[in-house]
This record gives sequence, structure tokens and C-alpha cells, in this order.
Amino acid sequence: MNRNLPKETEMERATYGRDPSYDGIFFVCVKTTGIFCRPSCSARKPRKQNVLYRASVRDCLLDGFRPCKRCRPLAAGNGESQWLDGVLARFETSPGQRITDKELQSLGVSPHWARRYFRRNFGMTFQAYHRAQRMGLALEQLRRGEDSLAVGFDQSYESASGFRDAFKRVFGLPPGQSDAVVAIHTVRLDTPVGPLVAGATDKGVCLLEFADRRAFQRQVATLQRLLRGVVIPGRNQHLDRLAGQLSEYFDGQRQSFSVPLVTPGTEFQQRVWGALRRIPFGQTISYAELARRMGRSGAQRAVGRANGDNRIAILIPCHRVVKDDGTLCGYGGGLWRKKHLLDLERTAGSSGDRPLDGTNRGLSGVTDESPKSLRTPRGG
Repeated sequence: MNRNLPKETEMERATYGRDPSYDGIFFVCVKTTGIFCRPSCSARKPRKQNVLYRASVRDCLLDGFRPCKRCRPLAAGNGESQWLDGVLARFETSPGQRITDKELQSLGVSPHWARRYFRRNFGMTFQAYHRAQRMGLALEQLRRGEDSLAVGFDQSYESASGFRDAFKRVFGLPPGQSDAVVAIHTVRLDTPVGPLVAGATDKGVCLLEFADRRAFQRQVATLQRLLRGVVIPGRNQHLDRLAGQLSEYFDGQRQSFSVPLVTPGTEFQQRVWGALRRIPFGQTISYAELARRMGRSGAQRAVGRANGDNRIAILIPCHRVVKDDGTLCGYGGGLWRKKHLLDLERTAGSSGDRPLDGTNRGLSGVTDESPKSLRTPRGG
């Protein structure tokens, strides 16, 4: 049994009782249908011997299971509202106050659930998430010119030295140098293709990645190094604007994005990402053709690596790059997501069935995601 999962008897009770409070804690894979669901799914429950339990969407996909079309385990509102909304509302009403395990229990939330859920979805424990959020609020207060001592008390620190030490551990600088901190605010956005983690500095969006992508942590670490910044939970105007434009995109109402982007990288990477942004909505291009248009014929492997290093999915549309024969290959978020995005654009756009290199290949060779295809390491 996976140590990240509840006990099997507990999962069986939640599954056959359709308990929504376990949605997002584990997923139910049905061997006879090849589908995975939320525990609360309203579909007829399979026999127990035909059920496998997995801790994450990624684990389900790597085992070859497809998301259920009824309960949509990748879509917004994965049942988390039964407890997560209450916790997040508590953040909003008293953002500077610590939330203890005892208070979580008073909200009807198991501290163990919260710790496991936040580690899986945000890359940190619940308490680490809340500490980072408080530091983000403190940074905003300091940049508005508020007194450091008062800010520390607002964030529930009992002494100036305690606040100063905590601030320096997070940002690497003391509160008095807050203007020099590059803060990368991050939020989790639920979409029809699963959760995305979005990040933005004061200058623009610098991150939009699938939360379950295997390279996610590496991408974030690289971003922090290149920007000399620190990731903290929280929103800013660029993230609010991005959320609205992404919603319009998935509704088929938007074909381009106007949020400013921050894309640190090598000169070659910058050229590739710029070329990707020039691929029209609803169209595709081969790696070889993209390299040729950049004046680098024969450099399709290097182009593929730059695609894989793209940290801003969808807005820098590496999903629009395909093989020479039109088939799909290497996408960090999984080929099923690549197909979904291209199908969405082909439906919404008027010229979506004609690749840029002049052939009419369509999306041949695309099948349901398999464990082998999910392990393809290259591509955007």
C-alpha cells in the first residue's frame, strides 16, 4: 500500500459511500473500464476486486487509466470544496494569524489530510504554505512603507528578531531590503485539463505549468535561480488577468493572450519561444519546419529541447509543434493534454486543420494516453 494513501478500508468506505471529503485525497481506478474517478463519482460502483487506489492523477495516468467523463477528476472543484474552501476562507478572513492543527480540526479538517493534500498539490505542507503566504503579505506591507515591527506583529510574530529571522529564511534578505526581493507569486488554477500552477512577478507571468508534470519542481527551481526570486503563494494583477483569459480560452472565446510574460533563458531559447508564439491559433508546425523558419535547418533536436524548457504552457504554445508526419509527440503535460488543446483550437478556430508547412495532416496517429507515451521526455 502506498504510504501516501489512507488505509484501504478507509478508502473503500469513502468510495462506496461516495464521500466528497476524500476527493483530491485519492483516486479510484477501475480495471475493467480503464477509467479513474473521484471517490464521490455518481457512476455505478464496480466490484471491489476491480478497483485500484492511487494517490495522484499522475499515478493514474502512468498506469494507463483515463479520466472519467462523468465526475471529471481533472476539472475544477474536485470535491475539495467540502473542506478546502473553508480552510482558504480562513486564510482570507485572518491572513496574518497562524492556523494550528487544533483549529483545523475545529473546521472539520484532518491535519493529516491537509498536510498530504498541500504537499501533493502545492509542493509544501499546509503549515509551510501558510507561512509562505504570510511572508508574501508581509513583503507587500513592507513595500508599502509600513514599519517592520508593526508588520511582524500583524503576521503573528512575537518579536522583531523572530520576524526578521523568518523573513530572511524565506527571502534570503532582511526586511529592510524588501525592495530587492523578487517575489514570484503563485496560484493554482483548475482547468478542464487539470490543475495548472501559475506564477508571476511584478513584471509579468513567468510560470504556467501542469501541477503533475514530472519536471515541474525542476522548472520552478530553474526559474527561481534565473530570476533570483522566491516563490510565495498569493495573487497579483497579472495572475488575475491570466485567470480570466485562460477561462475565455478554454471556453473557445479567446485565441491570443495579452498578459505580459517574463521568460528568462538563453538567446536560443528566447528565439524558439518567440517563434512558438508566432504559430497561429488552430495550426501546427513540425520541429523541422520550426527550425528552418528560424534559419537553423537541421536543429530540430535543439528546438525540441527548448520546447521542453518552456515554462509557460499554452501562452507559449509548444503544444502546436508536431512530428513531420503530423503525429503528436513529446509533451511535458502528457499527449492527451496536447490533443485536447489542439482539438479545442481546431474547433474554435477557422483555420485549425492546416499545418503551417502547407500539408493537411490533421492529428493522425493520436490515441488515448498510454504509460509509454507519458514517459516521452522531450517536447514542450
